[in-house]
Amino acid sequence: MAEVAIPLSEFDPEMASTRRLLERIPFEKAQWKPHEKSFALGHLTQLVAWMPGWIAETLNKPEMDIAGGGESGGYSFEETEKLVSLFDENVRRAREALQNVTGARLDETWTLKIGSQTIMSLPKRAAVRQHLNHFCHHRGQLTVYARLIDVPVPQIYGPTADEKWG
Repeated sequence: MAEVAIPLSEFDPEMASTRRLLERIPFEKAQWKPHEKSFALGHLTQLVAWMPGWIAETLNKPEMDIAGGGESGGYSFEETEKLVSLFDENVRRAREALQNVTGARLDETWTLKIGSQTIMSLPKRAAVRQHLNHFCHHRGQLTVYARLIDVPVPQIYGPTADEKWG
């Protein structure tokens, strides 16, 4: 069996718990921020919906250029259903890439750029792992935002104040 960047047995539960969280984020609170320096709830939700796509892009391409910001030129406020659909598509693409890009291909160099400036270059296997960790970090932020606006927080790795073992 070929070596993989992230085993699907690890990837799938992370995505399933995230989807349960995303479904609960109310669009009508999209512009809410816990602090003036914080991301708006809608932008953080959009970022979490995009991030599995980074895994697909990293495995399938040699570089990512984030000049212009975001997947479509920057953040916007989108309906919850649209973000969940976007998340589902990005998860599908990432899962496919995780299955197809294996072994020695994971040692290929991937580069993150902002225009002509190189931010970092590293093997795809390391970049993809970093993306998953970064994703989990922002999902954690989203659970805190959810708590602060009284949205029930779903189980991620175990029970929450809102969902007990079941």
